[in-house]
Amino acid sequence: MKRRQFLQAATVGAASTAVAAPAIAQSMPELKWRLQSGFPKSLDTIYGAAEVIAKFVSEATDGKFQIQPFAAGEIVGTPQVADAVGNGTIEMGHTCSYYYFGKDPTFAIGTALPFGLNARQMNAWLYHGTGNDILNEFYAKHNMYGMPAGNTGVQMGGWFRKEIKTPQDLQGLKMRIAGLAGMVMAKLGAVPQQIPGGDIYPALERGTIDAAEWVGPYDDEKLGFAKVAPYYYYPGFWEGGPAIHLFINQTKWKELPKAYQAILTTAAAYANGDMLAKYDARNPAALRRLLGAGTQLRPFSPEILEAAYKAANEVYDEVSAKNPDFKKVYESVRGFRNEEYLWFQVAEYAYDTFMIRQRARG
Repeated sequence: MKRRQFLQAATVGAASTAVAAPAIAQSMPELKWRLQSGFPKSLDTIYGAAEVIAKFVSEATDGKFQIQPFAAGEIVGTPQVADAVGNGTIEMGHTCSYYYFGKDPTFAIGTALPFGLNARQMNAWLYHGTGNDILNEFYAKHNMYGMPAGNTGVQMGGWFRKEIKTPQDLQGLKMRIAGLAGMVMAKLGAVPQQIPGGDIYPALERGTIDAAEWVGPYDDEKLGFAKVAPYYYYPGFWEGGPAIHLFINQTKWKELPKAYQAILTTAAAYANGDMLAKYDARNPAALRRLLGAGTQLRPFSPEILEAAYKAANEVYDEVSAKNPDFKKVYESVRGFRNEEYLWFQVAEYAYDTFMIRQRARG
């Protein structure tokens, strides 16, 4: 009796193994996708996140899901990434949502709002507020599914050929800045210019523009802005915690096995934290080098910040009145921000303020 039971069990086990192997194979198909980055390879931290994602996914699937990253312009230019993902020219893009402000101002909120969220608050809103869900309702209209896959932390306020002390000093100032931030600066009298990253240096050198914002010390140092614009202002109030997104063609995303969706989501989340950590680790030394080479660090005056804050709120009211999608996402961010600072002003602010004073004492 025992022998018969053993043989029956063995037969059932063999049959289940035979069924399981093809089932596993079907759930782990071999795929090759292309990922168009919005950044050049020279910016190793922000471009490198695409490589981090590709490596993570390949290793987690034993090489069955291959993603090949391409630097900005290798398949399509950065301004065309959203369209290329949406129409299926490429499967994925790693870029800033606000680059597509021209398609719809709502895209800007996916990256950053002037006087919006800092990096930690942005992640909190995306992952545990309504952020990811509400943005993906919007991205779906463009046949894309998005997930956070990077953050630079608060950025610098940019490089200026002359000192800026009051809002009056912004009158007629030609500045490389775009999107909602450009609209805010225009209200203050500046003249926003949309210039690709590779063209900023010669534009500053020739005096075609008077100022330009980019990212922060580590990336800015690579582009050499200090040689042609000595004044380095802070903070970049238009980018308190800008998110970089992984955009996936929505049809392709839905076709992915659940296991691959989970792996890709995890890879993007890892790249999100990894990018911010790299910038936080590399910016201090870069700032020291810039200051040692003669860069003059300047804060935006309270007067400028107050004027910009007022202008930003006017912009949001104007855009919200015309664009229901923008209004819906903006109101979510605004409510979340106000609650976050209720907490941040207690422990976080007190701790950081004390530690900064201690550092100054040596």
